[in-house]
Amino acid sequence: MDNYDVVLEFFKNNDTPVRAGDVAEATGVDRKEVDKIMARLKKEEKIVSPKRCYWEIKK
Repeated sequence: MDNYDVVLEFFKNNDTPVRAGDVAEATGVDRKEVDKIMARLKKEEKIVSPKRCYWEIKK
């Protein structure tokens, strides 16, 4: 499983909005890599921001 899948799976299994740093800490993926993956997920409209700097899977 690559880092993209790890981060996406984390969002799918998490029910509360999280920050990029929280994702990096929980998954063990480098923060810069998490930022790139989250940018891709945002572009693909798989994650949304319910409030500033927090992200969750699109429902």
